[in-house]
Amino acid sequence: MFFQKKSGGVQWLLVCLGNPGKEYANTRHNIGFLAADALEKRTGVKFNKLKYRALTGEVTLGGQRVLVVKPQTYMNLSGEAVKLAGGFYKIPPERILVLYDDVSLPLGKLRIRASGSAGGHNGIKNIIAHLGTDAFPRIKVGVGAPQQEDGLVDWVIGSFTAAERKVVDAAIDKALDAAECVIEKGVSEAQNRFN
Repeated sequence: MFFQKKSGGVQWLLVCLGNPGKEYANTRHNIGFLAADALEKRTGVKFNKLKYRALTGEVTLGGQRVLVVKPQTYMNLSGEAVKLAGGFYKIPPERILVLYDDVSLPLGKLRIRASGSAGGHNGIKNIIAHLGTDAFPRIKVGVGAPQQEDGLVDWVIGSFTAAERKVVDAAIDKALDAAECVIEKGVSEAQNRFN
């Protein structure tokens, strides 16, 4: 076929969710971006190419070529970047791994899923809408919940304390290990090891 991808092309997307802009840099909603930053340090690869409405870069994880995607559309429109990048590389949903924050998990706790609902997360809701399916793997990193339900927006765009940031940094390291495990050995193995 004329448009067929050469072997050795991108085999996975690792979508790291967050909001662009310095005012959001250390916020709970930016766990995905913080993970991408940690992966840059780990691999030495910069995710700074603006393509598919996202900052992107290619790395090898678990023996696979992975396009890291940091959507620059703001959280609620994350699906636009995912659809563009996934469509270009013809990546099926089961190879689109999304890493993001979850207020229903205690701070620093990981949960890996093969699929599922958005659970109230607007970034995931938008990805589901753009892909037309919820059957994509995800790694959720707990950021804890606010004391009062009406403070949810302020909570997720609030910054971590220094003590919280230590817990989060350790969780992000584990989340990156989990991402590599998902890519190399599958969701079930990663769930057994990291959930």
